[in-house]
Amino acid sequence: MEAATLFLKFLLELQEEGWFRGFLDALGQAGYSGLYEAIESWDFQKIEKLEEYRSLLKRLQPEFKTSINPTSILPEISECLINQECEEIIQVCSNMGMMAGAEKMVECLLRSDKENWPKTLKLALEKEESKFSELWTLEKGEKDVESKDLEDDEMETSDVQIFYQEDPEFQNLSQNSCPPSEVSRNNLDRPLKARSYQLELALPAKEGKNTIICAPTGCGKTFVSLLICDHHLKKFPQGQNGKVVFFANQIPVYEQQKSAYSEYFERYGYRVAGISGATAENVPVAQIVENSDIIILTPQILVNNLKNGTIPSLSVFTLMIFDECHNTSKQHPYNMIMFNYLDQKLGGSSDPLPQVVGLTASVGVGDAKNTDEAIDYICKLCASLDATVLATVKDNLEELEEIVYKPQKFFRKVESRTTDKFKCIVSQLMRQTESMAKSIYEEFENLSQIRNREFGTQKYEQWIVAVQKACVVFQMQDKDEESRICKALFLYTSHLRKYNDALIINEHARMKDALDYLKDFFSQVRAAGFNEIEQDLTRRFDEKLQELESISVDPSNENPKLKDLCFILQEEYHLNPESRTILFVKTRALVDALKKWIEENSKLSFLKPGTLTGRGKTDQNIGMTLPAQKCVLDTFRTNGDNKILIATSVADEGIDIAQCNLVILYEYVGNVIKMIQTRGRGRARGSKCILLTSNAYVIEKEKINMYKEKMMNDSILSLQRWDEEVFKEKILQIQMNEKFIRDSQEKAKPVLDKENKKLLCRKCKALACYTADIRVVEECHYTVIGDAFKECFVSKKHPKAKKFGNFEKRAKIYCAGQDCNHDWGIHVKYKAFEIPVIKIESFVVEDIATGIQTLYSKWKDFHFEKIPFDPAEMSR
Repeated sequence: MEAATLFLKFLLELQEEGWFRGFLDALGQAGYSGLYEAIESWDFQKIEKLEEYRSLLKRLQPEFKTSINPTSILPEISECLINQECEEIIQVCSNMGMMAGAEKMVECLLRSDKENWPKTLKLALEKEESKFSELWTLEKGEKDVESKDLEDDEMETSDVQIFYQEDPEFQNLSQNSCPPSEVSRNNLDRPLKARSYQLELALPAKEGKNTIICAPTGCGKTFVSLLICDHHLKKFPQGQNGKVVFFANQIPVYEQQKSAYSEYFERYGYRVAGISGATAENVPVAQIVENSDIIILTPQILVNNLKNGTIPSLSVFTLMIFDECHNTSKQHPYNMIMFNYLDQKLGGSSDPLPQVVGLTASVGVGDAKNTDEAIDYICKLCASLDATVLATVKDNLEELEEIVYKPQKFFRKVESRTTDKFKCIVSQLMRQTESMAKSIYEEFENLSQIRNREFGTQKYEQWIVAVQKACVVFQMQDKDEESRICKALFLYTSHLRKYNDALIINEHARMKDALDYLKDFFSQVRAAGFNEIEQDLTRRFDEKLQELESISVDPSNENPKLKDLCFILQEEYHLNPESRTILFVKTRALVDALKKWIEENSKLSFLKPGTLTGRGKTDQNIGMTLPAQKCVLDTFRTNGDNKILIATSVADEGIDIAQCNLVILYEYVGNVIKMIQTRGRGRARGSKCILLTSNAYVIEKEKINMYKEKMMNDSILSLQRWDEEVFKEKILQIQMNEKFIRDSQEKAKPVLDKENKKLLCRKCKALACYTADIRVVEECHYTVIGDAFKECFVSKKHPKAKKFGNFEKRAKIYCAGQDCNHDWGIHVKYKAFEIPVIKIESFVVEDIATGIQTLYSKWKDFHFEKIPFDPAEMSR
């Protein structure tokens, strides 16, 4: 910076003609395109706008350098840097380590003059599935995605929820005696041969009854749905046609089902089409539905098109099939579709309704404590899907059990170390670090709502993440002090996170592995050219290092869990040298630690462990890509040398390894559906599933899961014994009660506030407009009329100009306030009019009378009088 200052001083003293153009050309050739553009156009807003991102990156620098592998994201962000900087980053990574390279990358990004570097960095982090991407945002809260949101090009989505998902069924088609792919190659003129239990599952639906099919993972439920669909389409008389829609929640499952249905039905002349969220914007949905016999959809597509009238009603379909139908609850798209169905059914419409079929491995029992509550829960699911039959395998259980083997479940309670000096020392270092953080900012512990945190737990990890998120939006009058405090807190929490990771490794693996993890981290810190805080933290660790070294090599500190795990594996391979084992653990760090332990253990090294982890990137570790995961699985299936696979939760769904006969859950437990799936990895005859833990609570939780599974099965059997008419009446009663509640909620509309309000820029609090000037376009877009508003914003060409329905995006609009440039929305051409479209999250709403200010993240939460857009107003 001193050199650059001197350079400019001499530059401004030049008298030669053309020096300014020569300077600009030199900037362009050197790669400073942003600076070149700003100086030439004399518009520095783009560069000034980067200042808030620079401040954020400075604040996050400690977490950035401990979380990011710079070599993995450099190809994605290289266009934001000059060539020399890219080479320097690679050189620093090579000579001094990844943390030093990450620090160099921050230094270069802080200098970058490219206006898109913050967004490019965000995309690179998301592509690498880095947890750091959650922190790299200037938003103060969740971003709202509204219906047909023009700014973000998103389709309307329901609230984000976590949904259970069973194994991708395309992998299970191979379990059938004659899979579709085989038919298409060898038996084009013969239908698929079904197993007896599959015919049993399909029978009620073939008879035209609305049915939930509940059958184990791996039995071929997709194949059952093919049989039902085939029978349904063939039953229509000449001149009439059926129309089937198959719903799949996730894009990969959607792709698999589309492939399976196309392969099976297109050879018979049926037209199969698919529409997902990724393709819906560019295809004529109504036309595809009209011209196809079978349509595979992600459910939100139908929700959107029923809402906007593109598809007039569900009567266009004759059969609806819901994959993973246990998700039909609350605001899930499945339930939104069925709300439409039930309104039509209970509203007395004479239009025919489609048949409904649901597929699931487990209907679940919710929070039920007993069979009566479980029955009520299952009845509610049946009511949601208008199902009058629960189809399970009863008559052909023996055949099913030949195909889907249920492994035996064992529990092994082992003792933890009676004394743990390693944990004592590391906990002491953590307490010191917390105290130092508190001395920097007294309210440090109150930045998160999480209480009762304990060192060496996932709860503590959650607390650290919450604190770091709070630091992102932390504000003080003195911005330099704010930056200093936040940067220091990120340093302290980054070190606390590493200590916490080490304690988790120590708890479940060797002290040696936990210490190696910390030593590697601190060597990276030293190589990165550390500041005073890091020097102090490193000195404190170094003071304890010799003691930690001697503890870690002391045989008396060996982990009892590993002794027990070693015994289990030795016993298994003594009895059956050809055994195949999957060892499930909670974290990727444990995968690495246990792999090292097996390889360095003379009694177990013959197992030649493979590892299977998720795709995300954490710390300096590169995640496992999808091709890499498949390669590991193929090797495990085919290579007899690899006798054990150590895996995280990525392997508990969708992996079909028929030869696997031992599943070990190492301190690993989930919910009842997760339990059923994980256990299902052991498909071989005589396979076992062993839960090994030192925590009695873990065993208790797994036993509760087993109890809930039995309670679910007992409840289904009980319901199957009910008289069909009694069951139908129960379902109808639930449906009527639920509809009454829905209708009551819809009628209880909030009172409109007709008082005029101010909209102020959320960043600089400048007046933007009044609510009296806001108009609603096509029910969900908001514009402002009048010339006064035009003076309040500036426009810049939209980087993704495109048409969307009646709208054509032309430009982005920003606050015209001095040094503000806050994003307010977009400028569009709507039919014949050029209008701004604003987003409420960019503004603060101020009550004119009281001066009270309110923030809204969604227009629907702001209950002011919404006046529809009138073209006549535009011509006044």
